[in-house]
Amino acid sequence: MSGWKFRFARVIGCAAIAVGWVACGWADEPTATPKRPDLVVYLADDLSARDLTVYGGEQIATPAIDRLASEGMTFQRAFVASPSCAPSRAALLTGLMPARNGAEENHAFPREELLKLPEVLNDLGYQTAAFGKVAHGKSADSYHFHVHDRKQNIPEVRKNVREFLQQRNDTRPLALFVGVSNPHVPWPSESTVDPNGLELPSKWIDTPQTRVQRSRYLQEVKDLDAYLEELRGLVGEHLSSDHVFMFSSDHGAQFPFGKWTLYDEGIHVPLIVRQQGVIEPGSRTDAMVSWVDLLPTLIDMAGGTVPEGLDGSSFASVLRGKTNAHRDRIFTTHSGDRKMNVYLSRSVRTERHKLIWNPHPEFAFTTHIDLLLRATSGDYFKEWTEFAESDPRAATVVAKHHGRPQWELYDLEADPEEAHNLADDERMASVRAELTKELRAWIADQGDQLTVFHEPLLLSEPETWVARK
Repeated sequence: MSGWKFRFARVIGCAAIAVGWVACGWADEPTATPKRPDLVVYLADDLSARDLTVYGGEQIATPAIDRLASEGMTFQRAFVASPSCAPSRAALLTGLMPARNGAEENHAFPREELLKLPEVLNDLGYQTAAFGKVAHGKSADSYHFHVHDRKQNIPEVRKNVREFLQQRNDTRPLALFVGVSNPHVPWPSESTVDPNGLELPSKWIDTPQTRVQRSRYLQEVKDLDAYLEELRGLVGEHLSSDHVFMFSSDHGAQFPFGKWTLYDEGIHVPLIVRQQGVIEPGSRTDAMVSWVDLLPTLIDMAGGTVPEGLDGSSFASVLRGKTNAHRDRIFTTHSGDRKMNVYLSRSVRTERHKLIWNPHPEFAFTTHIDLLLRATSGDYFKEWTEFAESDPRAATVVAKHHGRPQWELYDLEADPEEAHNLADDERMASVRAELTKELRAWIADQGDQLTVFHEPLLLSEPETWVARK
C-alpha cells in the first residue's frame, strides 16, 4: 500500500470519515508508470471574468489570454466556492467546500488530515511544484508540493519559474502551479490605461479617484496577461507537447459588489483549458462548473482515479467534447474576512436564477475597501460617501454596499447585473420557495454551522464603523 493510501486508511477511522473521503478505488499503484501529460495551472488573484476580452471586456486588450482561448476551451460559467483568497484556494486543493474542509473565513486553512491535490499527483508519479500564490499563507507547506516558492509578485515569480524549468532534470511528468499576485491590491501608482476612457460598472458611483483606481487595477490585468505569454513560451520549451494548461482566478476583483460577495462579480471567474489534440481549439461551453471540480478534473486528465466523497466532480468529459453540461446548481459560501468583513452569505445559482441568503441582515457589510481607504486601493470610497450626502442615487449605492436584505433573488437572464432584487415579488414566490428549500438542505448536508467568527459591526450603530474612515 502506498504512503498516502496507508495514511488515509488510518485517518478514515477517525475525523476524516465525517468529511466523506473514501480510501478505496483511488489512484494507480505507484508501480504503474503510464505516460501522463504535464499539468500547468496559472492562477490570477482577484480577477473578474468580465474584465477580459474573451468574456466581453472592452477596456483593455488581453492578447495572451485571447490566444489561449483560441487554442483551448473557454468556460462561460465557472464559479468559485467562496469569494475570498484562502477559502477559494483550499476548495481547489481539497475538492471540498469550506464547511467540509475547515477553511471557512478568509485566512483560515483546511484541516491537516485531509488529503490535498499535490499528494494525489505525487502518488501518480508527478513532480509537483508551486510558485507564487497557489495555496494561502502559512498553510502552504501542508500541501506537500515537492518544490514550493511563495514569492508572489510577477518579477520574482518570473525569475524563479524560469530558473526552475531551465535547471530541471527530473524525468517525472511535471504538475506546475503558478500563482501571481495580480491584480490583488496594492495597485501600482502608474498605469498605461486612461482613466477618462473607462466605462464603469453600472452599480458603481462615477468619481475621479474611482476611475484612477480602476485604471491601476486594469494595468495589473495587462501585466498578468503579458506574463502568461512568457510562461507559455517556457512551457513550450521545457515541457512535453502533451500538456494540460489551465488558467483561472480565485474570485472577482476587490471593488464594491465584487470580492467578498456572492454576486456574479465576486464568484464568476475566468476558466480556460488547453490540451492539444484533446480539447477542441476555440471552443466555448455553457457548462456550469465550480472550483471544487478542478481537483477531480486534474486527476482525471492525469489518468488517475477520482476519489469518492468529494464535493467536486470531474468535468473532463466536457473538455473532451463528450457533453456540454456539468452542474445544474452552483452553491457558494462566504463567512467573512476576519474583523474587516464579519458577514455571512450563502447562495444557490441555477442557469437562470440566484438566491442569496444573508443570515444576519442586521450586520454592517464592511471590507478593506471602506474601512481602510488606502491610496493603493480603496481611497475612492471616501468620494462615494461624500457624494452620497447630496446625491440620492449615490446614497442608495452606498446603502446597498453596507446593508443587505436577508433574502436576495435575481433573474440572471433578464438582470445579469443583479440590480433588481425579486425576493419579495409574488410572481417569483415559487422560485424563491424551491431555491430556499434546496439551499437549506445543502447547508444541512454540508454540516455548515453558519458560524460568526468575530464580533460584528451593526447597521444600527454606524458610529462604530463610519468613525474608522
